[in-house]
Amino acid sequence: MGLHRNARLGLAGRRALVADIESGCSCREAARRRGVSPTTACKWWLRWSAATLEQRRSLVCLEDRSSRPRRSPRLLRAVEQQRICAARRRSGWGPRLIAGETGHAHATVWRTLKREGISRRPKEPRARSRRYEWPCPGDLLHIDSKRFVRFTRPGHAVTGDRHRSGAERRLRVGFEWVHSLVDDHSRYAYSELHRDEKAATVTGFVERGLAHFAAHGITATRLMSDNAWTYTRNKTLAQLLTDHGVRHILIPYRRPQVNGKVERYQQTLKREWALGQTYRSSDHRAQALSHWLNYYNQHRPHSSLGGQPPISRVHNL
Repeated sequence: MGLHRNARLGLAGRRALVADIESGCSCREAARRRGVSPTTACKWWLRWSAATLEQRRSLVCLEDRSSRPRRSPRLLRAVEQQRICAARRRSGWGPRLIAGETGHAHATVWRTLKREGISRRPKEPRARSRRYEWPCPGDLLHIDSKRFVRFTRPGHAVTGDRHRSGAERRLRVGFEWVHSLVDDHSRYAYSELHRDEKAATVTGFVERGLAHFAAHGITATRLMSDNAWTYTRNKTLAQLLTDHGVRHILIPYRRPQVNGKVERYQQTLKREWALGQTYRSSDHRAQALSHWLNYYNQHRPHSSLGGQPPISRVHNL
């Protein structure tokens, strides 16, 4: 087991203790010399006396023993433990139902399952999402927004320093949202930074985004979003999409991976733009968004595009 973390003597000290006793000192005198109690001195002397020559050479006899009980008379027999585990694996029942079948207490059954590592039901494997890609730019646009905290000095995410003064704790600078549109075929992205995600803000962003894509020769025909109210109950957005002949597609509830291209884009946005370098303030960070977005679309290699940037597919119309 080794040494207890609060032990007064190490292996060398214990060896010196028994050496003192071997030289003729009493246990009480040896204990006084080494700064331990007579009981402790007698304990190590008795273990040393009962040890074999090999144990003395390796000093195994002077190591601390485990505090685990040597006997557990109330522990279930191995046959009963196997019976409980078999019932668990066969039926998937919880401890109470298994206790009723086996005749053991609920707590006993739970401890047995916990000891064997099967107290929790294994999670069912999630169905793997089917990858898809529309054949032409504009066939489908993905839309989503991501919230970022505003700040007046570099935070712990980039500096590692979590210390804040009382005035900084009381300061509430709020949040800001990055709204993004991503083309399904080319992964070409368009993003804007706003102080809210209200309906009017979303509608204005989509209108400018459609115009931006149209300027690059991309005519949107479908728009996919999650079920946020700013998308589903936004009448001005619905009218805008109708005027442009864009079909609005909603993803299933609790299935964000269906809208995965914009979700993955937002991970890259957070890692490379928001946390990629140290900014003096959130305003300084906002100024860098357009530069990073230009780099993402024009130069950054994309793994799903064979190492080419998104603009490479926009030009191949």
